[in-house]
Amino acid sequence: MPASYSKNLSKLENALGVSFRDRELLNEALTHKSFYHESREKNISYNERLEFLGDSVLGLVVAEYLFSINPQLSEARMSKIKSLVVKEASLHDIAEEISVGSCLRLGKGEESSGGRSKKSVLADAVEAIIGAVFLDAGFDAARKTVLHLLEEKILRAASKNEGTDHKSELQELSQELFGSLPVYRIAAQEGEEHEKIFTSEVIVNGELFGSGRGRSKKESEKAAAEAALKKLRS
Repeated sequence: MPASYSKNLSKLENALGVSFRDRELLNEALTHKSFYHESREKNISYNERLEFLGDSVLGLVVAEYLFSINPQLSEARMSKIKSLVVKEASLHDIAEEISVGSCLRLGKGEESSGGRSKKSVLADAVEAIIGAVFLDAGFDAARKTVLHLLEEKILRAASKNEGTDHKSELQELSQELFGSLPVYRIAAQEGEEHEKIFTSEVIVNGELFGSGRGRSKKESEKAAAEAALKKLRS
């Protein structure tokens, strides 16, 4: 194994906050199937099985953490936050931050097509790494690693309502309170064709509950739904 690769693994372990007892698990987590298929050594393993395991561990850790930090978070809200922080784009960002790409073992074809920076490849590797930590040191260690990587994103999403679908939440609340769905209408359109600003209003239970502006009908409806939610909750 090249010295540069071992050095990169050590840097990755430092970034993860772990030290593998069985480094072959980490090697496996970083091995893309293209490397396996192009290798003459068929005794190596690639990371898809670890990815499957890591995905489940990741989901459990995030769900348990959300459940514990705020008893006011609804099931729907926790589900939205979880989806936001474990999605491919989020895991890709984490992979970039800890330089997973420099450690990947890729086949020549995948290497030449930019595999080290592909969102899917990097996100899958992060899940595989979490699976490897779980097998190497157990659930508590895996939980610590997941929160080391994602806690800030989780708290930010929970506190700033990132990823909130205001229209869906308003629909659920309107059905719960009144047994009816909200109705949206375009109240105004301003500006030139390519720079239009829309104003939408939302009617809940026959009453105007909110209005909002945006550069598209969809954006203005979301703003109206957010305003209506604030009024209903107050």
